[in-house]
Formats: sequence, structure tokens, C-alpha cells
Amino acid sequence: MTPPDPSIGLSIARQSISEYSKLNAFVLPITLHESLLQRCQDADDRQVNGGPLSPIDGQLVAIKENICTLHERTTCASAILQGYQSPFSATVVDKLTAAGAVLAGKTNLDEFGMGSHSLNSIHGPVKSSWSEPGEDRTVGGSSGGSALAVGTEQCFAALGTDTGGSVRLPAAWTGTVGFKPSYGMVSRYGVVAYANSLDTVGVMARDVAAANQVYDQIRGHDPHDPTSLPPSSFSRIQTHLQQSSRNPHKFRIGIPIEYIVSELDPTIRTAWSLALHSLHKQGHTIHHISLPTTKSALSAYYVLAPAEASSNLAKYDGVRYGNKAPLSSTYSTDNNHPRGKGRNILFSRTRGAHFGAEVQRRILLGSYTLSSTAIDNYFIRAQKVRRLVQRDFNRAFALPHPLLRPPPSPPPAASSGAPTMPADDRETTGVDVIITPTSLRLAPLIADLEREKEEDPTRQFYEDLYTVPASLAGLPAVSVPVEAGGEKVGLQVIGQFGDDEMVLRVGRKVEELLLPTKKRLQG
Repeated sequence: MTPPDPSIGLSIARQSISEYSKLNAFVLPITLHESLLQRCQDADDRQVNGGPLSPIDGQLVAIKENICTLHERTTCASAILQGYQSPFSATVVDKLTAAGAVLAGKTNLDEFGMGSHSLNSIHGPVKSSWSEPGEDRTVGGSSGGSALAVGTEQCFAALGTDTGGSVRLPAAWTGTVGFKPSYGMVSRYGVVAYANSLDTVGVMARDVAAANQVYDQIRGHDPHDPTSLPPSSFSRIQTHLQQSSRNPHKFRIGIPIEYIVSELDPTIRTAWSLALHSLHKQGHTIHHISLPTTKSALSAYYVLAPAEASSNLAKYDGVRYGNKAPLSSTYSTDNNHPRGKGRNILFSRTRGAHFGAEVQRRILLGSYTLSSTAIDNYFIRAQKVRRLVQRDFNRAFALPHPLLRPPPSPPPAASSGAPTMPADDRETTGVDVIITPTSLRLAPLIADLEREKEEDPTRQFYEDLYTVPASLAGLPAVSVPVEAGGEKVGLQVIGQFGDDEMVLRVGRKVEELLLPTKKRLQG
């Protein structure tokens, strides 16, 4: 495959810088400084001489601002880290640099990745470029800045982080591709943690092929990251996939009956149906499946993620990490607090002044669910639900989980003459991938979200209804844009753990069947 011409991408980015700056996608805007221009020129020279470093050599790639970079600050859109500059770059950033990619800037996000609309940021909200005058729409979150930067062609691709859907949801609302790899496939070293067991570095691009090119460069084992899959697991997954007897050209596609809900927007429902119909006409088979624990997945996620966040964010106290709030801070607590005047307690003053409302809400929720009086009823039960979610997916897929031991074979049947059934017939009854909507509704107005937040701050948690199950199970998933009724709609393809290539292959097939969307994004 011939790599894209870097000079074209740079030219597009140059035109977009001033045009889209008001949308606030970038925390640190693209600056066409001499070193950036020189890197692009070097990439041009390598391609002319027939020696590009990789398919993304010379391409502009934006980085979400909770991923550390050596020469740019990393604040996670939080006042407590304002001005912080990391002494090292994340592994994914180093890998992109080694592949010849040019870092295009740092993108806006919800504070510490906590949010679904990219509104909870000290840098201000990210605004959609597809809004009507005076009616700003959300771009989704928490990787909204990365999604918008790609959707407005300010860069070739962007990195985001996906904890419960933070790459896939904004992709659905900006007409871009958002890919979350299997957990452990991509290093988390240098990514500021929100929920360690869920955080996954994802890729956003204008088409599946571009997302695949970036993913190929950042995947792989990293000895610095204890959650990174070891080389033996990568080898085991590859062997497992090679031994599969499924048809690589005809897909068995699963449709979860639990995902067909009355709250689903009619436009999204129509797009889902049309896509399935198109795939069926191509010879792929459609199968209804059941994922019964889906109904409890969202509740489990909002117990587990805040619990991990409360632990991860405990270090930001103004002493070990983070900015210290001055005594003149407007934040104060009840003067009758049993431990004295709250405004004179350094930790509470610093965390109260520098953490946003949503971060404080999740820290409090997580601290409670980990308390001795609540941990059994909340955290432990949520972990059990998570295991049931994983079990549901494993039962649905034709491909067994490559890192789990197969179930023991049943004892021989008694000599009653009754026929015996194979121990595992998933190769013929299971599905290769699952296709669902990415979101329940179309991108809402920011003004409507503000009203919802006042009425019920937890209402926005429902944005993650379709994306959370795959996150809890650590599965690969990609949101692919389609058009329906003139609106941007995202469809999500979910695959078995380690089956990332199959997910991207089906994503490309969906993309091929919906060429108007692809042409719109490229033109």
C-alpha cells in the first residue's frame, strides 16, 4: 500500500487551523513551527527515495491530553495538573514517533476522562462543527477533542483513551471511526490512569484503513506496563486465530436482543436495520443472540470505574502531586466540621478547589463503594456482574476466548444408546462479530445537556449503554460512521478478545457498503 503524501495532510491541516480553532478541539493548537515542518519535509524525502518508515510516516497524529508527551504539557483538562509537563513520553507516543508520525498537538477532553460530552474541561467545552448557528451540539466524550480534530481534517488520525466508550461515542457523533483494541494489546504506560482495569488507548481516524495503520504501529508488548499482554499471550492468540475453521469471507453476525430498546432513536434504528440488510444481501448471516447481563452492565461499570478512580486520584493532594490551592481559595467546607475549619485543611482545600464537579462526584461515589460498610454490596457484586458480562460474550462468540482454559470435557455418556453431543459446538452456532448501535441517540444540544445535568447528574451515564459491555469484557470494538436521514450515526462492531483484525475487517465491510459516508469524510 502506498503511504499517503504527508505534504497533502500538512496542507489540509494548515487550512483547518484558523477555520476550526473556535471549536476548541486542541488544548495546544497545531503550531506550524520549524521542527514540525522539518519532520514533514524529512518524511517527504524518505517517500521520494522509496524508504518510508511506515504507512503513517509524515502523517499528523493528535494526542489526547491525558497521554504524556515529553515536550508538551499534560494537564488532563484539570486545574490540579495545570502547567504540568511530563519528564517522559508515553510508549504509544514513542512508537508513533519511531514510525515517522508527526505529533499534531494535544486535544481537549473531559477532566481525567470523566464524562461523555467533553464539557468538563478547564479549557472549555469542545463544540461540534456540524451545529446550527446558536445551537452548539456535543461531540461526545471523553475523547471529543481527538474526534473533532479528525472529523474536521486537522490531522490524519488521533489517539484517545476508552474506559467505557470514550473513543467510540465521540466517533459516532462526529462521523469518524473510533477503534478500541482488546485490553492489553496497546501499552498504557504514560497514560494518566482513570480506571486501570478498563482504560485502553484507542485510535480515531477518518476511515477504518487509517485506524488500522495507526493501530499496527502502537500495538505490542511493553515491559513498562504490567497490564500489557506478554509476548507469550500474543503468540497464543495468533495460534488460536490460525487454527480457527471459520469462513474468513462470510461472517456470522450477532444481534443482541437486549440492545433493541424503546429508547433507541428511530434514525439510529433505521441505520442499524439498513446496514444489517446490506450485509445479509452480501451473503453474511444474521443471528439473534442474548446477552442477558447487559441490563446490569452499566450499573456495574459506574461502581467499578469510580472505585478505581477514587484510588488513582488519591495522590493528587497538593503535596505529592498536583497544584496546591492557596489559602485565599474560594473553596471552603462547613466551619463546624468536626476536624476544624475545612478551608484550613490542605487536602480538602486543594481537591475541592482544583477538581471539577464531575470528578468530585465520582471520587465520592468510588470512595463510598470501597468503604467497609458498602464494599460487599456494591464493589464485590459489580465484579461478579463483570464476570457474567464476560461469560455472556464468550457464550455468544464462535471463537473461544484465547486466554481462558477450555471447559473440561463431559464424562462419557452411559451406554443407553442415546446420541452424544459435541462438548463445544460454537464453531457452528456462535457468531464471529456482534453489530450494535454505538449510541442511544443523536448528538444532543449542549444546552439540553446542561438542563439534564441540573435535573439529574446521572442521566448522562446512559450515553454509555451500548459501549460499556465491551469495555467490561476487555473486547475489541470499532464504531463506524453511517448516514441515515442526513444525520451521522455510528454502528459498533464487537469481536472476541484478541480478534481485533476481524473487528476491523467487518468494519471495513460496513464502510464499503456505505460509500456516501466515506466520500463525505474524504471530500
